[in-house]
Order: sequence, then structure tokens, then C-alpha cells
Amino acid sequence: MSHFKLKYIRWIVLSLLLAAIWLTMRSPGAGEVYARNIYPYVSAVLSRFSSLFPFSVGDCLIYGSIVGLLIYVVYAIAGRRSWKTAVGRIVEYLLWGYVWFYMAWGLNYFRQDFFNRTQIPYAAYSADAFRSFLSAYTDSLNASFVPIETVDKVVVAEESKKGYREIAGRFGLVLPAGYLHPKPMLLPSLMSSVGVLGYMGPFFTEYNLNPKLLPVQYPFTYAHEMAHVLGISSEAEANLYGFLVCSRSEVPEIRFSAYFALLPYVLSNAYQLLPEEEFNQWKETILPEIKEVYNRKATYWLDLYSPLIGEIQSTAYNWFLKGNNIPSGRKNYSEVVALLMALDNAPEQI
Repeated sequence: MSHFKLKYIRWIVLSLLLAAIWLTMRSPGAGEVYARNIYPYVSAVLSRFSSLFPFSVGDCLIYGSIVGLLIYVVYAIAGRRSWKTAVGRIVEYLLWGYVWFYMAWGLNYFRQDFFNRTQIPYAAYSADAFRSFLSAYTDSLNASFVPIETVDKVVVAEESKKGYREIAGRFGLVLPAGYLHPKPMLLPSLMSSVGVLGYMGPFFTEYNLNPKLLPVQYPFTYAHEMAHVLGISSEAEANLYGFLVCSRSEVPEIRFSAYFALLPYVLSNAYQLLPEEEFNQWKETILPEIKEVYNRKATYWLDLYSPLIGEIQSTAYNWFLKGNNIPSGRKNYSEVVALLMALDNAPEQI
């Protein structure tokens, strides 16, 4: 087969896949079909392959692609390729990457939203309901406190998979495979400088954790990123499921990690919704030991953070989320409080 025919076939296939992706993006029903009937098989193949390697295959692909494209541009500038040919090949490569991203995981952004998928009624904001939630959360946070110097990562893995197997059917999640395991980030110092604790690698269904995570953060971050692997794109939902899985564990350190991880989002909501005096009074009800852990954590990550790079990453990720059916952008993380309140009011409890 001639080179021209192969190129022609490639572009036809690429065009058909792009059309399928764009049509799915416009239909939550189609997105749900993808999430429940296609993604489980795609993720099983990709995660089984990537689990064979101790390092992040997806990170190697991303960073390798960046370096490769830069080298190719230099090669083209040196006159080894015509600009028309070089631009065409770069565009084609990027489009295939786009297709791979959405076919491998990204179409989960366009599935039905939490309330339609779970048939849980949306709970409109009520000052009394929020205060009731705040009181119950604070009592549970204080009661769950245990000092955490180390964490058993094997136990965290077992508890997370066990917890997800219990709730997967209720929330439309993929069942976690036994061979799934987290990968260390390829460039943890860079990720720490922008405040990233973990992320899901969509190209090979991997979840990558920052090796600099504090022990108190590890269980919840593990469970949060696993939610993404199991087909959840919303950060609020990933927070919700991470919380449900960890807070129901019989391991005290894992339970505290769940309540502690929610504290920044509860603080943010309380600051916006309560009068200043009431907000300050509420903060005084949190155990001093928990405040100390929280402040140590904040100082620890602030020392690693780069304001310039961090702001660039934050802005880019905010645009990315808004462009992928998450209209609130990075604020989506804090919306976990609304989901918890709705779940508390649901007639059917899990």
C-alpha cells in the first residue's frame, strides 16, 4: 500500500473518531453509555499494561512527546523538512493524542451529572441545614483525631479497594482491579512546586501520587485518585467518594485522613456562608491538635510552592476543567460539601 493511501486512511479514521468524540460530548446519555459500557474495558486493557511497570508510563509519554516535538521542530527549522510537512505531522500527532485522551478516559467528563446518575435530589442551600452539617462534621472531625506519624500503604490500598467495591454499583463506578497500584510522579519536585498531591494518568489508566505527601494526606489522596481511575472526572465527586471510602474504614488513621482532607473545603464554605463572628466561633470548636496539624501541613506545602509556576498551572487547569464540562473550574473541589449535604438528605442511604 502506498504512503499516500496510508495517510488517506489515517485521516479518515482520525476524522471518524473525532466526530464520535464530539457527538458524545454533546449527549450526557452517550457519555454515560461510554462510562458504563466502554470505559471499563478500555481501562482494563490500559491499566493491565501499565501495571507491569513500576514507573508512570503516562508521564513518560507526555514528557517524551514534548521533548520529541521540540526536537522535530528544530529538525524542521534546520531545513530537513518542509514547513508544510512538519506542521501537518505535528497537527496529526496532537490530534491522535487528543483522540487517545478522550477515548481512554476523557469522555467521563461528559457523563450524566451526580444528581441525575444517582437519582439523589439536589439540596438547595439552607442556612439551618448548613449549620447542622457543620456541627456534625466538626464533632466527627474531632472524634476521629489520631496522631499520624506513619501510614501502612498496603493497608490503605486494601481498605480503598474494599470500600470502592461496596459503593461502586450505587454510584456507577468501575470495580477496582486487584492489580491496581499507585505510581510515583516522574517529576515530584515540579508537581510539589504547583501544589499537586496526585493526579490520574488518563493515557494508561494510572494514578500517580506525590512521594512528598504527608502521612495524614496519603489515605485520602490515594482514594481520591482511585475515584478518577474508576471513571469519575468531577473533583467534587472524587472528594466525595474518597471521603466515603476512608471515613468508613475501621483503621483510625484512614478515618482521620478523610475528615482532615475535607477541612479546607469546609473552611472555605463556612467562611463564605457564615457571618464573621460566627465563623470565628466555629473555628474555636476544632481541637487545637487538629489546628496544629493543619497549620504544619500548610507550612510544609507553602515551602515547596512556587507562586509563579503555581499560578500558571492553576490558571491552565481552571481553563481545562471549564472546557471539559466542569463550569465551576477549580472551585469544583469545594463543591463536595454540597454533595455530602445532598447525600445526607437522600431518602436512600448507601
